[in-house]
Amino acid sequence: MTASVHAAYHLAQLNIATLRYPFDDPRVAPFVEMLDPVNTAADGAPGFVWRLVEEGAADATGLRPAGEDVIINMSVWETQEALWDFAYRTGHLEVMRRRREWFERHVEAHMVLWWVPAGHLPTVGEALERLEDLRAHGPSPRAFTFASSYTATETARHLQDVPPAPFTSTALDDSPGRG
Repeated sequence: MTASVHAAYHLAQLNIATLRYPFDDPRVAPFVEMLDPVNTAADGAPGFVWRLVEEGAADATGLRPAGEDVIINMSVWETQEALWDFAYRTGHLEVMRRRREWFERHVEAHMVLWWVPAGHLPTVGEALERLEDLRAHGPSPRAFTFASSYTATETARHLQDVPPAPFTSTALDDSPGRG
């Protein structure tokens, strides 16, 4: 990847999780207790750019655009390596190790990555559309995973070759969810 393409794009991610119990259930309390420390670590992590936060809240757990029992996490990172390091080399890993205590196992993709122009904050609608794209068509420069990733350069080439798909707007598309 060339430095100019690398600097021109950031990596966005969406992760959804279906709760096994209501969010205020005592069995979910250990997860809730980890939220502030993990989010604080993310905010200070090298390469962190932005994360979705519900207005007036410290996180996005109150937003339920994918269903009442589904919580979302969305963020933007300077590089794929920065996101990987945060996800797998910090206290966030403990949350992932224990996720089956609080969340159902997904039978289809529940996490999606995609490149955005630097400075662009994705909307929830945009993120859910990328997840649907991954589910429907598999990994591509538009929507991928850590296991099947594409570089910003590949995405830039893909965007030049393919006209943008029409996008249907939802009420959540108007706000990038800045907290």
